[in-house]
Amino acid sequence: MNYYSTNGSAPGASLQEAVVRGLAPDKGLYMPEKISRLPKEFFDEIGNSGLTDIAKTVAHAFFGGDIPKATLDKMVADTLNFEIPLVKVEEGIYVLELFHGPTFAFKDVGARFMARMLSYFVQEQEQEEVNVLVATSGDTGSAVANGFLGVKGIRVFVLYPSGKVSDIQEAQFTTLGQNIVALEVDGTFDDCQSLVKSAFMDEELNSQMNLTSANSINVARFIPQSFYYFHACAQLPKQGLDTVISVPSGNLGNLTAGLFAKRMGLPVKRFIAANNRNDVFREYLQSGKYSPRASVQTVANAMDVGAPSNFHRILDLYGHSHEAISKDISGYRFSDEEIKSAIKRVYESSGYLLDPHGACAYLALKEGKKAGETGIFLATAHPAKFKETVENCIGKEIEIPEGLKAFMKQKKQSLPLSREFSQFKNCLNSLRKK
Repeated sequence: MNYYSTNGSAPGASLQEAVVRGLAPDKGLYMPEKISRLPKEFFDEIGNSGLTDIAKTVAHAFFGGDIPKATLDKMVADTLNFEIPLVKVEEGIYVLELFHGPTFAFKDVGARFMARMLSYFVQEQEQEEVNVLVATSGDTGSAVANGFLGVKGIRVFVLYPSGKVSDIQEAQFTTLGQNIVALEVDGTFDDCQSLVKSAFMDEELNSQMNLTSANSINVARFIPQSFYYFHACAQLPKQGLDTVISVPSGNLGNLTAGLFAKRMGLPVKRFIAANNRNDVFREYLQSGKYSPRASVQTVANAMDVGAPSNFHRILDLYGHSHEAISKDISGYRFSDEEIKSAIKRVYESSGYLLDPHGACAYLALKEGKKAGETGIFLATAHPAKFKETVENCIGKEIEIPEGLKAFMKQKKQSLPLSREFSQFKNCLNSLRKK
């Protein structure tokens, strides 16, 4: 299948070109030329299918024309070697737990899949080295770094805002070494994302370093996230329900993957975009006007995005129709105080422990779900990744999984950077020569 740019002025690209480039030459985001609807038989049997089998079917619909079936099936199986359970929280409301992977965050799915696909294409092209740039507001960095750790022929540069990610999140990508380089930026996530985009616009840097991105701008990162939406619906106690799904929304890659799944026939009525105070997308849904701005720091830091990249994919998917977009998606915004209050209230009423992002999605679902509908919200990270915040909410200590504790015991390795692109470019060039 070929891929086109959302900006409309770049030539079509093969899957391999789209994955290796990350960003199109006209600085747009790649989109598949078609999104195939899955056959009726798939949905008839979905309730009896496991996660891996579901994911193999979805992956084949997107990538089957470009990668041999046995290779693609192995990518899926290697990626999804952990559970993604659907848990009942209260009557009519379920949570899809996406934090059972190696870095305890939903991005393990997309990052692990992309690492395997990019490695496959690098070997196919017999390239010497590909350099992956990734900006993170929290969990992307850890998922990508761990997904690519030790992968031959690939080096990863993780850019993150200094002092604006949790200690555990930071430890997950600053302690690894090997082919992972952590760059600590004196600024916000938007500054980190801007540096990455500027690097892709620099022709000299691209020609010298073979750059690609592992953010959700890359089709190999965000499309695989559609897998678990099908798996969520498959786990519902009854099929054919009026289902709505609430998604914590920052850079909008996760939501976009859900919308792709809906286009493929996912039996979901509509989506809810849960925003913290960085609610640029909610404002667009209400007014039809898109006004990106500088992000502000919140307790749900992975959603602290003021200029969400995947907004342009959503526009393209719906032919730039605000009416069509707002028919399929509603948006809600919540403050830090409301998010923290929800963590406390849900824990006291049901014993279920939410992280700040899941709590925001829960609130949006409670507000947006209508009578007779069944609601699913996504829990995108383990509560222990936000230990101090969560403990302050519930008034007691929480247990940190052994896998997370292991990261905290290692020595931090990071390089400080300003927000100036010239310093970033010099840093990349100096590291390239080593």
